[in-house]
Amino acid sequence: MLRYTLMRLGIFVGCLVVVWGLVYSGVAPRGLGDSNYMWVVLLALVISAPISFVVLRGARDRASAEVVARVDRARANLDRNRSQEDAVLDETAQGAPNQASSTTRR
Repeated sequence: MLRYTLMRLGIFVGCLVVVWGLVYSGVAPRGLGDSNYMWVVLLALVISAPISFVVLRGARDRASAEVVARVDRARANLDRNRSQEDAVLDETAQGAPNQASSTTRR
């Protein structure tokens, strides 16, 4: 997941540099007033999103598979813990009627 994030950030930074160069060379329009920096960042985001979607498809699929594997392991651990807790509760429930009857007599 970290690798995918870093690759996505790299594509954004590359687009940011290209857009910055195009804006300051006059090829792309400048923002209004003091909004030039925001314009460059937003334009870089808009350009980098579809590029990342296409170029990083394989990396995104691998990252997704890793996340699914982690979730499956966590669910298996939770199920194992629940079954252990159920076993302990069953053991205490079997011994509880004797204890409950002795406490109610007092």
